[in-house]
Amino acid sequence: MSNYVAQDALVGEPEVLEDAAFSASDPTTHPAWLRLKSAATALQASQAQDGSIPVAAAHADAAAHVDVITAAIDALAPLFPHDDAYLTAVNRDFTRWCTEGFGVPDFYDSLMAFQPQQRRADGIRHLVVFPMYTQNGSTNRFVEAVLIEVIWPEFIDELEQEYTNKLFMPIRFLDFTPGYDTNSAVLFPETVAMREIPTFTWGAIFADREAARFRRVVRAAAEITRLELSADAAALLDDQHLTEETFVMWDLIHDRTHMRGDLPFDPFMIKQRMPFFLYSLEELRCDLTAFRESVTIERDENAGPEARRHAKLVQYAVIFDRIFRFAISGSRVRNYDGLGGQLLFAWMHQHHVLHWTDTRLTFDWEAVPDVVIALGKQIDDLYWASIDRPKKAHWLAAYDMIAETLTPNPASQWALGLPLDVLAGAPKGYTDLVLDDEFPLSMFFEALDKKMKPVIESTAGLTGRD
Repeated sequence: MSNYVAQDALVGEPEVLEDAAFSASDPTTHPAWLRLKSAATALQASQAQDGSIPVAAAHADAAAHVDVITAAIDALAPLFPHDDAYLTAVNRDFTRWCTEGFGVPDFYDSLMAFQPQQRRADGIRHLVVFPMYTQNGSTNRFVEAVLIEVIWPEFIDELEQEYTNKLFMPIRFLDFTPGYDTNSAVLFPETVAMREIPTFTWGAIFADREAARFRRVVRAAAEITRLELSADAAALLDDQHLTEETFVMWDLIHDRTHMRGDLPFDPFMIKQRMPFFLYSLEELRCDLTAFRESVTIERDENAGPEARRHAKLVQYAVIFDRIFRFAISGSRVRNYDGLGGQLLFAWMHQHHVLHWTDTRLTFDWEAVPDVVIALGKQIDDLYWASIDRPKKAHWLAAYDMIAETLTPNPASQWALGLPLDVLAGAPKGYTDLVLDDEFPLSMFFEALDKKMKPVIESTAGLTGRD
C-alpha cells in the first residue's frame, strides 16, 4: 500500500504530493484523513440500518465515496505500519462490497486482520474504518472511521501481570465520524458488520471520554451538593491525564471480573432475557470488585507508588461516577446502570458513611471502603448461593436483596408477590411483570436529576481534547 503515494507522486497530483509531505505528528489534520472522514459521512446518507445501500440510483455516488475512502486509507497507511495487514484487508472488503452491489456489508476478513491487543504500548495509534453500530451511540451499521491512540502507562503494564486481561484495550479519541459524536465510549468488534461471529480477541474502551464526562459531571454535582472534595479527589477534576489513567485501572479490573468468580450466570455472555436488575447486580459486582482490589493495592506497602496512588483514585471514581452520573443518566426504562448507582448510594447512606444533612453531602471517608466492600460481598454471597438455586429462585432472591435497600415502585407486582400461576409458569411471566421503572428514583435523586440533566446531556460527544 505504501507504493500508492510514490506512484501518484510521480504523476504529480497536488493532493497526493501534499499527503506525502505531510507530518505524521497529527493525523487528524492530514488531508487524506479529512477526505476519508468526509466520504464516510457522505456515504452514511445512502445506507440502510443494516449497512446496505438498497437504492440502486445511489450506487454510483456510493462507489465514488468508496474510491475516496480506499485511496485515503492507502495514503494514510504509512502512518500505521503496524496495521498494514488490516488496512490492506479493509480495502479489499470495501472493494468487494462495492463490486457485489452494496448489499449487507461483510467485513469479517478485515476484522480478523485487526489485532490491536498484540501491541499494547502507550501512544500507539490506529486508523479504524468499518461498517458498524456504536454502542450507546447509533444503532445503524454505517461506515464509521475513527482515529485512536492507546493509553498504556507503565504502572498498568505492571498491574496487568497480576490482573491479567489480554483482551483489554484502553484508548483515547483523536477524531471520528458522526457515530461517535454520541455517548458511545467503546469500540467493540461485535458491532462490525460480518458474515459470522468469531471468537473475539479484544475490546477497546475510550478512557478519555469516560474521564472527561466524569470530570464535568462530578464538578457540577459537587457544587450542587456542596460536597467538599479531598485533595486527591479534586486532582481528578483538574487533571485529564490523571483521570484517564485512573479509569484505565478501573476498567482493567472491571472488564476481567465478568469472567471470574462464583458465577451462577454470565448475563453479558449468555444471550437470554432476564429481569434488568440482574444486569444491575452484575455490572455493580464488577465495579465493586475493582473497588475492593483498589483498596487492597492502596494498602499494600509492596505495591508501586503509582499503582497505590491510582488505586486510591479508583475508589473515588467508582463512587462518584456511580452516584452522580450512572444513577441519573439515560431513561427510566430498565436502566440497569442507573439502578446500580441508586443501590450504591442508598447502601452507603443506610450504613451511615454518606450523609445528606442541611442540604450538604458528606462522606466518612475512613469508613467508606469497608462499607462499600460489604455491598460487594453481599452480591458475591448471592451469586455463590444461587449456583445451587433454580434460575427463577435466583431472580427472586436477587430482587429481595435489592429491595432490602431500595424501595420498589408502589405498583410493583414483584413487591406485592407474584401470582401463583406466574410463579409456576415459564420465566417469561416473571420478566413480563417487571416494571420499566421497578425501583424509582428517590427524592434526593429526583431533585439532583433536575439540576444535573443539562450537564449530563452536555457530555455527548465529549473527549479529552474538549
